[in-house]
Amino acid sequence: MTPRETILSALADLLRTVPHVPVLRSEVLPERVPAAGLMILRDGDPGEPGVTLSPLRYHYQHRAEIEAVVQGNDRDTTFAALCASIGAVIAGDRTLGGRCDWIEAEAPRPVDLPIEGATSLKAAVIPVVLHYSTADQLA
Repeated sequence: MTPRETILSALADLLRTVPHVPVLRSEVLPERVPAAGLMILRDGDPGEPGVTLSPLRYHYQHRAEIEAVVQGNDRDTTFAALCASIGAVIAGDRTLGGRCDWIEAEAPRPVDLPIEGATSLKAAVIPVVLHYSTADQLA
């Protein structure tokens, strides 16, 4: 695997440590959202790297995205708990086991999404910035 894929896979695995909340990777939103919520990790944008020449290294601030989605009567409380859990697992392993230099999440911007004939969804994209370096832009 490339360093980029290794880091994104490690982030997905880290998110899977949040109890009772499934984590999907680059999937569409399923028809049913579990009671504790759902996360979908999107690969995001690695952006333009900074470059050093000796030795040649590309330094990325890769912006991945976590879509956090909850549904139900108590969705505000469930959403807050899900965001707090995401923050706690990221704070507990800021280097993804040494795979990247640093990881930090940004604040979510929640929205309520009405669903015809069902309880509305509360969802947000949580940007996650992954700082890492690699010797190959395609890696």
